[in-house]
Amino acid sequence: MELHSVFELRRYRLHPGGRERLIGLFDREFVEPQGALGMRVEGEFRDCGDPDAFVWVRSFSDMGTRTDALAAFYSSPVWKEHGPCANETMLNADNVLLLKPVAGTRPFSRNRSRRQEAMPTKGLVTVNICSLALGTEDKFAAFFIAEALPILEGAGARVDALFTTERSVNGFPRLPVREGETVFVWFELHEDEDGFSRHQERLRKDVRWTSEVFPHMDSQCWRRIEVSRLTPTSRSLCTL
Repeated sequence: MELHSVFELRRYRLHPGGRERLIGLFDREFVEPQGALGMRVEGEFRDCGDPDAFVWVRSFSDMGTRTDALAAFYSSPVWKEHGPCANETMLNADNVLLLKPVAGTRPFSRNRSRRQEAMPTKGLVTVNICSLALGTEDKFAAFFIAEALPILEGAGARVDALFTTERSVNGFPRLPVREGETVFVWFELHEDEDGFSRHQERLRKDVRWTSEVFPHMDSQCWRRIEVSRLTPTSRSLCTL
């Protein structure tokens, strides 16, 4: 499958009760048309902590392809017909991070064999967002890979993706992104809530994690690391 180098982490704030309606419409009408234009829907999620949030990840081969594909999709008959219904479920759709894979990594590569059709999904996904000072993301990523990643995986997490900010100009300003921010983002997969709890307990008992590795990561962030617990929808490629 084609390697993609540009990713969007999109979080929509919805009107109360709108999430299932949006997921049904999204899966029925929007997945294949985006794929036909070179976009890949990597993951779709319900936020365990917010019943009115829909989170999804979309990827592109490069920034030029992104601009062309978005322009084609959002002027297409599919969007003209079904876009208004999707927008009716949303309070805000501008919470979007434009990301690129950390050098040497292949995000979500273990999920590529999954077909994008309704089928059973399982697992708990955590997305972790570290807000950093400008220009520190590469050093932070190197520390994470060398020091944090082995501990996280040893405690039972499956780490599926590592990202930093993509700084290229947004070529499709009709869809805003969060500009002027520097982030490091990682995705973990766990068997379920109990599996995640066991993972957290193992980390709490790991002296090096609690006294050295996590405090160092935390000290580099200008606010607490943001952690969202997500469950994949039936069409999500990101699943156990």
